[in-house]
Amino acid sequence: MNSNVTANQTKIALVAGASGLVGGRLVEALLRAPEYSRVIALSRRPLAVEHGKVANRIINFATLEKSLTGTVADDAFCALGTTMRAAGSEAAFREVDYGCVIAFAKAAARCGCKRFVLISSVGANHAAKNLYLRVKGETEEALRAMSFAGVDILQPGLLLGSRAEVRPLEFAGQIVMPLANLLLQGSATRFRGIAADTVARAMIGAARSGRKSVNRYTYDEIVRLAANDKPAYKPVEPPPAA
Repeated sequence: MNSNVTANQTKIALVAGASGLVGGRLVEALLRAPEYSRVIALSRRPLAVEHGKVANRIINFATLEKSLTGTVADDAFCALGTTMRAAGSEAAFREVDYGCVIAFAKAAARCGCKRFVLISSVGANHAAKNLYLRVKGETEEALRAMSFAGVDILQPGLLLGSRAEVRPLEFAGQIVMPLANLLLQGSATRFRGIAADTVARAMIGAARSGRKSVNRYTYDEIVRLAANDKPAYKPVEPPPAA
């Protein structure tokens, strides 16, 4: 935990993918985080949340740089991602999971963000034969070359939670995953399914860690980071009534 944060040092969070499974929960968690005075939530459709700390910007990634002109932020959180089925083609999938993520990272750097927190996937590898894992790995490698003081890459297994859209394979996986998790032990623990809420809280925990350079986290580390979703400082309490 970064003990240098005080009540007078509030930060601005920049979130991409705020309308998704993890992104929505991340925005809710950021609202509880006292060190963030403002949350700039980027989404393709309006968010249901209404809060004084949230500025919801409806954006098109083709014009992302223009949309964020003049924006200043401290920490960037990326919860962008799709599936081959939803994207419809390999090119469309790559455009989201690589193109949009890197476009957001570049825009976040121009906004002054020093830390970038990304949801990737367990098994991500730029040399993988599987397209999904290869693109995730290529995205991670591209982020390594950028100038952020700290990059936190969370590599969860199957994300557990209710989505607005129904993904049949994920729905089936969520039914069997609690049992499968019991069987995944030792080095296989990293493949366990994990609640979207836990991943969202872990993203904030990663930002609070203050770790420099590039850091990757799988299941056990993500669970530990989620436990760090506590106030980085105690809010100043008002004086007792006379």
